[in-house]
Amino acid sequence: MPTTPATATHSSSNGTAEAIMLELVDENGTTIGTAEKLAAHQAPGQLHRAFSVFLFDERGRLLLQRRALGKYHSPGVWSNTCCGHPYPGEAPFAAAARRTYEELGIAPSLLAEAGTVRYNHPDPVSGLVEQEFNHLFVGMAQEQLDPDAEEVGETAFVTAAELAERHAEAPFSAWFMTVLDAARPAIRELTGPSAGW
Repeated sequence: MPTTPATATHSSSNGTAEAIMLELVDENGTTIGTAEKLAAHQAPGQLHRAFSVFLFDERGRLLLQRRALGKYHSPGVWSNTCCGHPYPGEAPFAAAARRTYEELGIAPSLLAEAGTVRYNHPDPVSGLVEQEFNHLFVGMAQEQLDPDAEEVGETAFVTAAELAERHAEAPFSAWFMTVLDAARPAIRELTGPSAGW
């Protein structure tokens, strides 16, 4: 993975875990400070910058991931291709590309901005809260996946109809429908009307 000025400050040379810091923002998405990741998610939550990625194959199917069971937040649920948080000072686009590679082992192609959405989603299982100003991205997955088992439990490419069926039967992340609905205009532009998104 390429090292950027933002990621370099979050890499430990001696292999010990460092506290992960998030960028706190106001309602307009302007940076106002930082907070440790877990603290930012404890109720009532602190509004912070995040991103969500939606990648599609050449048939217009969405790549979903089921979050690994070992994750501290929303383990074992299905969600969009990739989501996470930029490091303080890291551009959301760079963070989206970085985390997609770290989690799924692919570099997304045609990755494009798809707007932002602000939401407040408590997780009833963990008690953690997603207070996020989320930057949305859409693109293509054109490489063989190589998921990191510590991050991703399972992956699936689904059509819009298959997603509706799966969403009715399996647990999804609290934020999934909010970010999907906000990204739909860009998704339709990328996949075309026949894909049904």
